[in-house]
Amino acid sequence: MSSDFGKTLRVGVFGESHGVAIGVTVDGLPAGERIDMDELQAFLDRRRPGKNPLSTTRRETDVPEFLSGLRDGVTCGTPLCAVIHNSDHHSADYAELADKPRPSHADYTAWVKWRGQADMRGGGHFSGRLTAPLCVAGGIAGQILARRGVFVGAHLAAVGTEEDEIFPLHPTGELFRAVAAKPFPTLSDAAGERMQRVILDAREAQDSVGGIIECAAIGLPAGVGEPMFDGVENRLAAALFGIPAVKGVEFGAGFGSARLRGSENNDALRVENGRVVTETNRAGGILGGITNSMPLTLRVGIKPTPSIGQKQKTVSLSRMENTELTVHGRHDPCIAHRAVPVVEAVTACVLLDLLLEEHHGAF
Repeated sequence: MSSDFGKTLRVGVFGESHGVAIGVTVDGLPAGERIDMDELQAFLDRRRPGKNPLSTTRRETDVPEFLSGLRDGVTCGTPLCAVIHNSDHHSADYAELADKPRPSHADYTAWVKWRGQADMRGGGHFSGRLTAPLCVAGGIAGQILARRGVFVGAHLAAVGTEEDEIFPLHPTGELFRAVAAKPFPTLSDAAGERMQRVILDAREAQDSVGGIIECAAIGLPAGVGEPMFDGVENRLAAALFGIPAVKGVEFGAGFGSARLRGSENNDALRVENGRVVTETNRAGGILGGITNSMPLTLRVGIKPTPSIGQKQKTVSLSRMENTELTVHGRHDPCIAHRAVPVVEAVTACVLLDLLLEEHHGAF
């Protein structure tokens, strides 16, 4: 099973949603980096469940226990390992799903691949629960990047048909921190209120809704990345698609650029304060797989949560016949708002990996 990513910085996630614990290993972190544990916990709390009616009622503290790689809060240079113990899980709610796979969930494909032996309680290894240890790695990577002037931030760009404002041409670290401090991660509070109503309406209808997350990184130098198959977009997309429920990733203007003429899509170049910049940023800060020093921008599409309270058509795997399923248990009517820090985390890990590789591990 390949549940890891990275080259110089290797990040691996392990565990199941209803197992004893979930965790992460991070190999390749620079030695001597002090980790602010309060800042890390605040980052983890942004995705933690059970805080309000917009998410699942499962309550977990999500406090990591570090088994290796840190001494007195400072990285040792050896592989880091952290676990988060699971405590509030109701496995009985998932008994029926062992025979009746949820539509649009990995229940069926996992059953095929591992011949019915996968632990799929609460979604098992495919659960959004696994993004908690992913945020441990990303929170640490983000602190290391920030010390070197590279900042990563994201906001909820859309829920259903309701949309937020977009990041400005040159977002700032202050803007990222302001959004992160909000209880609902949008630039416009009015847009956030409309999105929350959409989510609560879906919950009331025993349904779910998806969303779009916009992420940006600032402070990246020009020249990072490789052409063709190992570019910045390639590395980011591969890792971002590892986040449960991600169904689309685009950079800059993305698919919108396909509807433009070259004269509309091209980013005009100019010299500003002794360096080359562009007047617009439809390329999203990346050309030919290589950074051009403009803000890196990307968007991630999150599908609606497959576990809904409405009756759905499925099959009985034991009888090989058509049947119906009503999913019980505690589920998010929308996971997009909780996925905002997860997208930041994965982006931070990939960018730190690329920069460490560029500087031969001594970034």
